[in-house]
Formats: sequence, C-alpha cells, structure tokens
Amino acid sequence: MPTALITGASAGLGAEFARQLAGRGADLILVARSAGALDALAEQLRAHDGVAVEVLAADLLVDADLARVVARIGDTEHPVDLLVNNAGFGLPLHFADNDIDDEVRHLRLHVEVSMRLMHAALGVMRGRGGRIINVASVAGFISRSTYSACKSWLIGFSRWANAEYASDGVTVTALCPGFTHTTFHERMGLAPGEEGVPSLMWLDAADVVRDGLRDAARGRAVSVPSLRYKAIVALTTVLPASLTSRVARRGRV
Repeated sequence: MPTALITGASAGLGAEFARQLAGRGADLILVARSAGALDALAEQLRAHDGVAVEVLAADLLVDADLARVVARIGDTEHPVDLLVNNAGFGLPLHFADNDIDDEVRHLRLHVEVSMRLMHAALGVMRGRGGRIINVASVAGFISRSTYSACKSWLIGFSRWANAEYASDGVTVTALCPGFTHTTFHERMGLAPGEEGVPSLMWLDAADVVRDGLRDAARGRAVSVPSLRYKAIVALTTVLPASLTSRVARRGRV
C-alpha cells in the first residue's frame, strides 16, 4: 500500500488530497500546525476508508519541527511514496508595504521548505520510484509580487527535477491551479466576493486535486487544471508582462 505525506493537510487542497488519496487506499502522513484539525481529519479517514493515518503536527518554519518532518520522509524503514508540498500562505501584493519578516517567512515556506522536503524525498525515492507534487499556482506564470516569484521558482524547479530524476523512477509535478474555493483567501482576511474575480474563474478543490493526481500519474512536469486556465497560461507566453501584471493585480491566486 503506498504512503503519502501531505503538508498543509488540515484544510483546503491539503485536506482534499488526503480524502482522495485515502479513497484510493493510500496510507497517509498528515502534516500541519493544527494538531486538533489533523486528528479530526485522521479519525474521519480511518473510519471511512480503513487506511492508516499518521499525524505529524509541525510548524515548518520552526527548525526543529521541519527537521522532524525531514527525518520522517527520510525513514527508509517506512518510506514515503508520494510527497505533496502544499503548505503555504499569501500576503498583500504591495511588497514595499509588507513587513519584511513576513515576506522572508513567506519565501522560506514556499521555496526553502519545499526544497528541503523534496531533497529528503529524493534521497529515498531514487531507484525505488516515487512521486512529488508541488502545489504551485497559475500566478507563477504572471508577474505579481513575491507570491508569483515563489511559485515561478517552484514551477521551474519541478520541471527540471521531473526531467532529471525520471531515469530514477521519480516524477515531479507542479500543480498550478487558478482561483480555488478553499480557506486560503479567508486566512488572508478576504471575505467572499472581495477578490474581484468572476464566478466563472473559480475552481472546485476536488477537481483541482483530481487533475493533479492524474497528471502526476502520467509523469507530467506541470499540471494546469481546467481549459480556461490552460488558455490563460498559453496567453502569458505571448502577451507583454506589463499587461498581464496589471490584470493580475486583482484578487489572490
């Protein structure tokens, strides 16, 4: 039975990954700061799907907690077959007005933490096989403050790693959703409707995760759920950055 480790698993896309993977019979390791939310989800999945669920409460921006998660991924006696790097948070788009320490934490979580967990996973997956899904964003194709820059790095690194480690049986996929119905925006203090985004542009978390798992199984380096967001990504390759940047100032992706 495969084992998947999911960060940011207490809500949103992370919890949806847990539900869909448990439904497919995968054992789980759930990582997030909120032990209570993780325990509740774990009990639900054990009862509903009959899978083994390990709870690992950890703040990935605390060195000791991050080290515990790295050590669990690197455990060759109980190896992880799928790593889902999903933990993250957003900030207001006006970089110069943001607290620089918040920006550094934002950078560390999206880039450094993902890189460290990938490094640990590759250490046990190479030669035996495995999959890594890095939850990025359509924002990574558009110039819009530091969130875009972090996700752009994650997309580029995933593309390289997917090609580099294919011969070792490891696939790396950057999942790039657009606006998705989760608690992400609420945690930024935005009420429904405040993003200024048409309802047509919103995706369901279940569809995003389903597409991401499918594309990872196919070995794709980049997964962009929905035809409308595939079209947007295609347009970013031909439209001037000044135009896409102006459009991207609306909302949070």
